[in-house]
Amino acid sequence: MEDINSLITQIVNFRDERDWKQFHNSKDLALALSVEASELLELFLWKENEDFNLDKLKDELADVLMYALLLADKNNLDVGQIVLDKIKKNADKYPVDKAKGKATKYNEL
Repeated sequence: MEDINSLITQIVNFRDERDWKQFHNSKDLALALSVEASELLELFLWKENEDFNLDKLKDELADVLMYALLLADKNNLDVGQIVLDKIKKNADKYPVDKAKGKATKYNEL
């Protein structure tokens, strides 16, 4: 498996070879991310929980991840660090002793 920085480099190279950077402002990347996330959701519409096409799931999830990585790259964010920071915030909001095995929102624990 590729490391995250290598993946970002490959995505950026793909984009730059096609001269698409000019279209990749933060707003449009966020909108594209939302559109792709909606396409991912569509795979599950009107179906049972685990009834979906795995190949289509791979494609749509890859699109979501690529736009997320491009948005992070555009804003000079360290993907690994922002994920670790968010895990820390979530750990503070959802302490194990209160949240384990529960789907309750943090403000209702």
